[in-house]
Amino acid sequence: MAVNVKPDQPEYYNHEQLTQIDYRPPAQAWESRPVTIRPGSFLHPAKPKGASSLGLPHPRQWSPMDEDWKLPADWKEIIITGMKERLEKYRSFKIFMDTCVRCGACADKCHFFIGSGDPRNMPVLRAELLRSIYRNDFTLTGRLLGTLAGGRELTVDVIKEWFAYFYQCTECRRCSVFCPFGIDTAEITMMARELLQLVGVSVNWIIEPAANCDRTGNHLGIQPHGMKDTLEFFADEIEELTGVRVNVPINKKGAEILFVTPSGDLLADPGTYTCMGYLALFHEIGLNYTWSTYASEGGNFGLFSSADLMKRLNAKIFAEARRLGVRWILGGECGHMWRVVHQYMDTMNGPADFLDVPVSPVTGTRFSHARSTKMVHIAEFTADLVKNGRLTLDASRNDRLRVTFHDSCNPARAMGLIEEPRAVLKSVCRNFFEMPEETIREKTLCCGGGAGLGAGENMEVRLRGGMARGLAVKHVRDAHGVNRLATICAIDRVTLTTVCDYWAPGVKVAGLHELVANALVMKGQKKRTHDFRHEPLDPES
Repeated sequence: MAVNVKPDQPEYYNHEQLTQIDYRPPAQAWESRPVTIRPGSFLHPAKPKGASSLGLPHPRQWSPMDEDWKLPADWKEIIITGMKERLEKYRSFKIFMDTCVRCGACADKCHFFIGSGDPRNMPVLRAELLRSIYRNDFTLTGRLLGTLAGGRELTVDVIKEWFAYFYQCTECRRCSVFCPFGIDTAEITMMARELLQLVGVSVNWIIEPAANCDRTGNHLGIQPHGMKDTLEFFADEIEELTGVRVNVPINKKGAEILFVTPSGDLLADPGTYTCMGYLALFHEIGLNYTWSTYASEGGNFGLFSSADLMKRLNAKIFAEARRLGVRWILGGECGHMWRVVHQYMDTMNGPADFLDVPVSPVTGTRFSHARSTKMVHIAEFTADLVKNGRLTLDASRNDRLRVTFHDSCNPARAMGLIEEPRAVLKSVCRNFFEMPEETIREKTLCCGGGAGLGAGENMEVRLRGGMARGLAVKHVRDAHGVNRLATICAIDRVTLTTVCDYWAPGVKVAGLHELVANALVMKGQKKRTHDFRHEPLDPES
């Protein structure tokens, strides 16, 4: 297989170019079609500094645009040995390699296939990129019959193909909803990325945040004093808007609750408004909680890299909960944070026997589903407050907003968090409209920038991957005048801003708790004239 490099392709594509998608099957077999690597379609490789600080193998300078990727001399042996080890270690990986019958139920469910028409973005065929090597080297029929049994030889071009397509997967797991066997293509993507990492093929948008988190406790490398200053700045903003001075407890020993949220909430709009919403809400209900400058990151980019790195980064949350002596953990609005928490954290870093089963200190509700991880999502915590009438809300403050809701892939599909955010939204917004049924809830479409794909250099891939969601937003914009897209994920808030600007101009993105803060009636507040973005509550004022 040859690899076509087209350095002269533009990084920006207009709507007409992006929507010219050919879904017809190609005339030649997929194995013989060249992989095209061009600007806008790939992520920058990991820089040696970040890879070295994490102790990852074979750090080096290289470029996907080069013919020679400077793989180690024994790269093939490394990959085959690594695959053998993972087949033995992870029963799910072995099952997923053996089970697929190529029924095609998943074929048109991936947003990257919808946006590109490239057959190798069909989940069934993306998995085949790895499964064909498995058949060739790890099955009797493959060793005897080779290509006749669906096997193929591992070559440098295959490595380049893996890099191209396993970084066009956001591990959203939409395909698994439709698979009759429950094959989790995200797990296959994770295994492929682990194997690539063994030979030093990884991306900077994942490795650098992970290295920052390993060194400072968060993806953005925020130092303790920087986090403190930022939160106090938010307190100043809230006081200016409401007349109420909120408390900002940091590293408080003996607090009942440790609050952990993505570091993007501290520095990236529109997440900053959501973070201000947390502060206002916690102050209003008198929550005995604390932030931590050590466990200052809820997200976990290890999920996009390797199980070992995921475990290493996630350990800080339980470690800090133990050090501070809290009773349970409350987590902020994040997507992949909650797949790690609900599907990996307990077996990787637990059991958290030193913590209590979470109980709301305001309503007395016992969150029994969190009896293992001892960690509750902010959306379900606030939904419980709303259900029990513990918040005074003035939904009319959000009347200038016509809101729809994006189900973030991991909270919706990994933990079933579907109705709780809607209950909160409907209590703080009087103009709420759902997107088409096949694009929401457990069938939700992805933002196109998760799993470490949210950089700028791969913008063509992101815009193609976000097209399906963007067009669904455009649908409710045109039908109902929707001008605000709410979500409960830090990555979504950032990447969907680009998606909406491109596919549904005029629709802005907001976190759930920004809208809660707008509607929240705080004790001792002054007359509210502006929302948390400093925009007039009354557009005529």
